[in-house]
Amino acid sequence: MISAEYCRLMARYNTWQNASLVTAADGLTNEDRWKDRGAFFQSIAATLNHLYWADALILERLKGNKRPEETIKHSLTNPSDWDSFKALRMQRNEEIEEWSTLLLDADLNGTLVWYPGDGSTRVEKPKTLCVIQLFNHQTHHRGQVHAMLTAAGAEPEPTDLHMLA
Repeated sequence: MISAEYCRLMARYNTWQNASLVTAADGLTNEDRWKDRGAFFQSIAATLNHLYWADALILERLKGNKRPEETIKHSLTNPSDWDSFKALRMQRNEEIEEWSTLLLDADLNGTLVWYPGDGSTRVEKPKTLCVIQLFNHQTHHRGQVHAMLTAAGAEPEPTDLHMLA
């Protein structure tokens, strides 16, 4: 279905696109980044925070942590400081790239098991599906942020994969 090389490509794409959105959002005021723009998570900043925390949860599951919600608390408002967010986002990008660099095709075989934070029934999914979810989820919400930034007058870079350096 997918390969370790696909994961490395998508990790690089993730880093590139996140840098593009952060650079574009740098030109906005803090108020503009938190302004409700009618998106699912309302604002640019909240949507970026959602992505940051969701990446952490999914990555922890891929690394074998069956209960990441016990240590990783999803938040739409934290970090609230833009400079802190940028530093944390860069670290998360590096973490995803490091994970992909160490990945072998064989590591994508099998099933992931985890327990949602609400203590509900155990979840079992193919590892490949969880990896695809990591990258698809990022692309979905970055598209929302790209649209909000464009509407706010900012200019993020194109999103086409063939433009990845």
